[in-house]
Amino acid sequence: KRNALVRRLPAVETLGSTSVICSDKTGTLTKDEMTVRRVFVAGQVVEVSGAGYEPQGTFSRDGSTVELSEPLLLLLRAAALACDARIAYDKGDDRWHVKGDPTEGALIVAAAKAGFDKAELDSKFPRTNEIPFTSETKRMTTLHATPEGLTAYSKGAPEMILDSCTSYLTENGEAKLQRADIAEILNASYEMAREALRVLAVAYKRNDALETAEREMTFLGLLGMIDPPRPEARAAIERCEEGGIKVVMITGDHPLTASAVARELNLLKDGRVFTGAELELLDDEELRREVEDIQVYARVSPAHKLRVVTALQANGQVVAMTGDGVNDAPALKKADIGIAMGITGTDVTKEAAAMTLTDDNFASIVAAVEEGRGIFSNIKKYLMYLLSSNIGEIGLMAGATLVGLPLPLTAVQILYVNLATDGLPALALAVDPPEADLMRRAPRDPRTGIFTRPVIMLMLAGGIWSTVVNLGLFVWALNSGRSIEEAMTMTFVSLVLIQFFKAYNFRSDRHSVLRRPFANKWLNLAIVWELLMLALILYVPFLQRAFDAFSLSLRDWLIVLVLSFTVSPVLELTKWMERRGWFGALS
Repeated sequence: KRNALVRRLPAVETLGSTSVICSDKTGTLTKDEMTVRRVFVAGQVVEVSGAGYEPQGTFSRDGSTVELSEPLLLLLRAAALACDARIAYDKGDDRWHVKGDPTEGALIVAAAKAGFDKAELDSKFPRTNEIPFTSETKRMTTLHATPEGLTAYSKGAPEMILDSCTSYLTENGEAKLQRADIAEILNASYEMAREALRVLAVAYKRNDALETAEREMTFLGLLGMIDPPRPEARAAIERCEEGGIKVVMITGDHPLTASAVARELNLLKDGRVFTGAELELLDDEELRREVEDIQVYARVSPAHKLRVVTALQANGQVVAMTGDGVNDAPALKKADIGIAMGITGTDVTKEAAAMTLTDDNFASIVAAVEEGRGIFSNIKKYLMYLLSSNIGEIGLMAGATLVGLPLPLTAVQILYVNLATDGLPALALAVDPPEADLMRRAPRDPRTGIFTRPVIMLMLAGGIWSTVVNLGLFVWALNSGRSIEEAMTMTFVSLVLIQFFKAYNFRSDRHSVLRRPFANKWLNLAIVWELLMLALILYVPFLQRAFDAFSLSLRDWLIVLVLSFTVSPVLELTKWMERRGWFGALS
């Protein structure tokens, strides 16, 4: 339902304790629907229209459509040839889709807007070899057979591509790359990045071989792509902040692009932006001291992810880390909660992760954290209810024995209370809807168990009051001239009703029972069913005999009902004291 598959059950408990979520940007915080918006080629900036993966759009400058120049055509052709992705039209939903990497899809769509068909290009200029992309080189190079001979086309991070270039393409042909030219190109890249565009550079080299393909290349241009943030991601980040969870963005993109997207998501406020190069300059102890102030990591590699996780854990944080590539597996394994991408993730990352997102959406991580908190909270409610009920039952039987009274319940009645009356309401509490403020609480300390002082005091208050009320009722009934059967029946009914009132009170260990008291439909059904069974036991003759029960009068019912209801104000008073810290901090 919430697009998160948990592979290992203990991870559910850890989810509720998560204090830091380290998330990838592309596809998790953003839609991963890349569209080329701007092109820098031959010293000029060209705007590209169109949306999504539909190969329809125009190229313009200052609002006017421009002719496709030779440098622009060569740039778009080179970008498309250096891609593995494809675009295809789906008649079912009347939309174009990318098959492969969305970034490559954007490049192919941009080329298609200029009249290039990817299949025709691959047929005309067949690929003969390639140097695949790695997180260290941040580039991909392919070699193709062309009329001019073997030609290498390379795309990647602007600074990495520029480092391998000695010339660049102008309107008048190739020219030697000077420092001023490099500064102009980098400035154009920074301007795109400041506007939250993801920037790729493209270069080529004619008459080449695989061994020298990435040296002395010719720079062709820059392509700036927009990847809009997911609208639900901003709200999810705000929920994390309310719940005391820090969100950290980790991306391979340019720091300016990363910080622009982070600000748009309201993720980057007073924190710092750190690059992989800066990370390399810090030793582990220095990183441990700095890591709490960093909210965005840019131009990082999977090895850097592992260092970030280790540093956060050294500071006592419970870390969730996302990843999709093979090299992300060590970081996912090291994290307290490794989260793999179900759509773009590799099998290796899915095996290493404790959880897989079926929709690759950051909001699903937050939903999973909420589920983790809710499950732990419901386990606590279940145990509080059962143990408090058992305390009341044991106290009743032990108290009667100690003061020399007859046993107030028969063996069958005790068995019924334990199996039926305790069972169904407890199971209903295990699926109780999450409390409204669940995601506004600080993360639970994983070293803190269920039975904190406030929880123990609440259980004892309910159990001891149940003992006092039921034992007092039994003594009063005997002294009022009622038969032992009638006294035992009144005590049996009172015990059952007290358990029902407790079930509603234990829906929260801190909030009033009056806050959405009947929100749990399963609990309501369980109580109605148990009341019906109780009525049958009291008024159906053969069941009366089996349970040694007695038909209560209206007056007896009123007495029992009023006495059993008194457990609610007692538990409300205990919660009031807990909220004011009388028994220690609430977890």
